[in-house]
Order: sequence, then C-alpha cells, then structure tokens
Amino acid sequence: MEKRFWVIIGVIIVVFVGILMLGGKDDKKDTNGGNGTQPTNHVKGKLDSKVKLVEYGDFQCPGCGSYYPIVSQILSKYQDKISFQFRNLPLTQIHQHAFAAARAAEAANAQGKFWEMYDMLYANQQSWSASSRPTDSFKQYATQLGLNADQFQKDFSSSKANDVINADIAAFKKTGQSLGTPTFFLNGKKINLKDVSSDQSVPSFEKFAKLLDDELAKN
Repeated sequence: MEKRFWVIIGVIIVVFVGILMLGGKDDKKDTNGGNGTQPTNHVKGKLDSKVKLVEYGDFQCPGCGSYYPIVSQILSKYQDKISFQFRNLPLTQIHQHAFAAARAAEAANAQGKFWEMYDMLYANQQSWSASSRPTDSFKQYATQLGLNADQFQKDFSSSKANDVINADIAAFKKTGQSLGTPTFFLNGKKINLKDVSSDQSVPSFEKFAKLLDDELAKN
C-alpha cells in the first residue's frame, strides 16, 4: 500500500513538472509578439560582419525619411564592411498610415522584394503619407516592382504580416529604449542622433561614417 502511495505521488510530481515546462514555453512565445512569431530579419551588406547597424524605423516618420538618404549612402560605401538590418516600428498614434506601409513592405518581402518596397516607400513618403487612400499607392508600387498583384493583396491583408510587425515592436520594447524613430543601434549600443547630425540637427553622412569607421577600427 505504501509503495503504491509513493508511485502515485511520483506520477503527480511528473505531471506537475510537465505543466510548468509547458507554461514556460508559452511564456517564451509571448515575448515574440504573443504567438511565437519571430521578429523580421531584413539584413543587407556584409552579413557576417562584426559591425552591425540596426534601424528601427517607421515608413511614415519624417525623421526616418530624412535619414533614408544617409542610410543609402552608408550602404553604398560600407556594403562590403558592415551589415545593416531594418526592423519595423510604426508609431501608429501619430502616423496613421505607418502600420499599413509596414504591411506593404512585408507583403513585398513575401515575394522577395522587401528592399525594393523599402526604397519605394521612403522615396515617395510625402506622396502616400498625404493620401486618404495610401493602399492604392502601395498597390501601384507593387505593380511597378513586378509583384503578383493578387498575392500582394493577400499577403498585405494577412495576419502573418501583422504578426511579424508586432514581433518587431515587441523586440524593440525589450531594448528598454523610449519609443521613437528612427532608432539606430551600432553593435547593440543605441546611437545618439545628436552624434550623427549637424549643428542644425540635420543628418550628417560624415558624422555617421566616422562613427562606423571608429567601430570598424575596433573590430
């Protein structure tokens, strides 16, 4: 009788531990946006570089738009030296079309054209931002990029697009930084935008380049 009692107790303990482990897995999922979706991995440049520049950006953010030409110059000069990653951080409280623009980029990504749509969105930011129907512009950009229109619309409206964008937002929140765009990290350290701007707070390629050169010299 005593032996049977301890066997029962052992089974209960095993079941209880199993429940705790499953609970732990669920908690882990929640840190990636609530359903296990991983953040995006839009990277270009020298993928195995020890110098990694990450931008959390909002396609409708004027500040991000002003940094876009600088980032383009950086990618042109340092494409064989650093890796550059872009993640979505749409500030929907102040930019009503930002989340839709991020969905357009992710829908293009589903057909292998994320960076092409990224360029389209920033190059035409003022136009679609002022539109009452920005999705018409996004469809037009998709056509210009040679994307399958029906597939683009399907991916644009999908929960998957929402999930990966929300996973990016969740990843940013883990950094502990105040919400704002653009936010750049160089090898995990947040860049103070004052350090890469002129005295008039205008983005400076020269100052950004010096920051990268200094980091490259360390690695």
